[in-house]
Amino acid sequence: MATKVILTRDVPSLGKHGEVVNVSEGYARNYLFPRGLAIPADKGAMKNVQLQQKRVAMRAEKEAQEAQQTAEVLRGKTVTVRAHAGKGTTKLFGAVTAQHIAEAIAQQYHVKVDKRKIGLLEPIKSLGEYEVTLHLHHDVNVTLRVEVVPQETSA
Repeated sequence: MATKVILTRDVPSLGKHGEVVNVSEGYARNYLFPRGLAIPADKGAMKNVQLQQKRVAMRAEKEAQEAQQTAEVLRGKTVTVRAHAGKGTTKLFGAVTAQHIAEAIAQQYHVKVDKRKIGLLEPIKSLGEYEVTLHLHHDVNVTLRVEVVPQETSA
C-alpha cells in the first residue's frame, strides 16, 4: 500500500526537498521517517508545504525583478577601474579581479553586484578595455565593458 510523504531533504532517485511523493508504507516507516528524510503528508503538513512553496516562488520572482532592474541600469555601460601599472608599459602590478569590478560598479553606478556573478574567467593583468558578462539571475545576463586605466600617482 502506498503512503504519501513530504520529503524534508533531497533523496536520490526519489525526489527533492519539499516534494510530495508516494512510497511504500514499510519504506516510509523503516527508512525515511527514522532518518528524518520525510514526514507524513497530512493536511497540516501539506498546508505548510504549500505556504513554503508560495514563499519560495515569491522570493524567486522578487530576485528576478531586482536582477532585471540591475541589468537595465548597467546595460551598455562602461565601468572604469583604476590600477597601478608599470611606467611606460600596460602591464599591471597585481591584477584586476571580480572584487575590484564589483566595487567599481557600486561606486560608479550605485548598484550592488555580487562578485561571484561577474563572469571573469581570469584576472585582468594589463590596461585596456574588456567585456565581462554579469550573470545576475539564471535568465538575466548583461554584458558590461570594463576599462582598466592607470592610477594617477602623486609624486
